[in-house]
Amino acid sequence: MTHRLSYRRYALEFRVPVRTAHGIWPVREGVLVRLETPGGDVGYGEAAPLPWAAGETVDAIEAACRRLGEEVDPAMLAAVPAELGCLRLALQTAGGQLPEVQATSARPVAALLPAGRAALPLLGPKAEAGFRVFKWKVGVGEVQEELGWLDELCARLPTGGKLRLDANGAWDRRTAERWLDRCAERPVEFVEQPCFAAASEGATAQQKVEDMLLGLAGDYPTPVALDESVQSDRDLARWLAAGWPGFYVLKPGLMGDMTGGLAALRKVGARVVFSSALETAVGARSALHRAFAWDGEIHALGFGVWPLFAEAALNGPTATPFIRWQDVTALDPEAAWNALS
Repeated sequence: MTHRLSYRRYALEFRVPVRTAHGIWPVREGVLVRLETPGGDVGYGEAAPLPWAAGETVDAIEAACRRLGEEVDPAMLAAVPAELGCLRLALQTAGGQLPEVQATSARPVAALLPAGRAALPLLGPKAEAGFRVFKWKVGVGEVQEELGWLDELCARLPTGGKLRLDANGAWDRRTAERWLDRCAERPVEFVEQPCFAAASEGATAQQKVEDMLLGLAGDYPTPVALDESVQSDRDLARWLAAGWPGFYVLKPGLMGDMTGGLAALRKVGARVVFSSALETAVGARSALHRAFAWDGEIHALGFGVWPLFAEAALNGPTATPFIRWQDVTALDPEAAWNALS
């Protein structure tokens, strides 16, 4: 049985450019896919790799969609190369391959703060709105300045509030140790990806950083979280085999099929945080579906990011302290698709 495949590439300006250790990120690029069965059933998926990640690119995704053509069968979809994990997941989602959700109670959400001093005036209003977990991008400015702002942010936290610090792999070991020393007696839930080496830097550099991360996680009381280091089931298997003691931050839209990895994480009682990759409503619906399907220990979701785009139909659920299952099912992939026409 053949399906009709359509796709639309997009380049959407963020309402406010995102500032990370990778630099200023003004535009989100990706590809939406649409599958229609002969019976008229329609599904949508999103493939949107990060621009600084090695491997899969939006150009490669678009080229693969072009090669597939307008009429495809399941065998053709299954033959999409494994290195195009985002596209494979998008096609699976469009084809209705989603995990079953048992528990639909609301999930807590972490509020995303901007990098640098700009976070200071925003923490209070977000706390008043009910947020109790806040994610702050670090590794962007001078270390001493950021450490000073850390103290100010901690002083402004509501009772029981916690910070997540995301360095996006910006630090060397000495800088990471300096931060972890400072965090030891502060309400920091975890420090995310303090160090990182991309595949392009070679196996030796990657092994050195992985050993460094294991050492940091074992030497300091503040937990360390992996993000860029876990982009596939294969990555998860490697870190599980190494006995990783910290958090795993998983962006479902970037990881392809991670059924096996999630099962392994659940088996060992791993601490898992599901997070947005700053996708549109199409990818948000898919990623949040997978987050709600997780039946392990619940930690605040990293989905407090929307509205990201000017067009309302392209945004995931508006950032609030909790996301309800009905907020997920209310997302309209068709409206997002039409907004790109």
